[in-house]
Amino acid sequence: MREILGRRRKLSLRRSGRSAVVTAALTYATEWKWPVLPGVGLRPGIGRVRECGCAHPDCAAPGAHPFDPGLLAATTDARMVRWWWTNRPEAPVVLATGGRAACAVSLPAVAGARALAALDLSGVRLGPVVATPARWTLLVAPYSLEVLGELLHRQEWVPGSLRFHGDGGYVVLPPSATGPGRARWERAPQPAVPASGRSRAPRPSAGSPDARPWLPDVASLVDVLVEQSAATGTQGGGSRLAH
Repeated sequence: MREILGRRRKLSLRRSGRSAVVTAALTYATEWKWPVLPGVGLRPGIGRVRECGCAHPDCAAPGAHPFDPGLLAATTDARMVRWWWTNRPEAPVVLATGGRAACAVSLPAVAGARALAALDLSGVRLGPVVATPARWTLLVAPYSLEVLGELLHRQEWVPGSLRFHGDGGYVVLPPSATGPGRARWERAPQPAVPASGRSRAPRPSAGSPDARPWLPDVASLVDVLVEQSAATGTQGGGSRLAH
């Protein structure tokens, strides 16, 4: 009897997890108008670290990258999103960054925790922050390569462990399962419209700018992110930029 109840509980948890993934994917696509697609996912296995479902044994982003379909297939269409996750209910949710969607900056988890503490101390307002056991990802407002280039040109050293996800890039969103562990919100998305403003205004419709989370400008974060990435001595080389 206990064995049967245990199996039912595990099945219920799996189903609730799958439901959470498709609900999240639909929110990102239809309410926030962020183009998404399913990630490659993980191979069945035992233990905390599981292998990527792709053909590369040394994959740098286990489970959390596009494979089939490719990144260009990312969409905000609800019917396509439902079809994808009906067929692959445990697939990670991958956001195609750039365009009108969010961009991002990611760094190793230790450096990410220190950076958030430093930004909080400086009074900088943060947007959504995605955390996995390996890396933390700060979502930011869309930026161009030209703007990013100017910001990085001011830095004497940019650690290779600091990654920028703009046009043509991607990041994994909660509650996706990745090789290092499940993605979660370290800082939950907050509405773009302040609470005081929302109390007097009609509720934002799905897909309207006010329905999307508030995102900071990358310029307000990059100095601290570079400093903390370098201070933690994370691996990955770097670049010395000439002035």
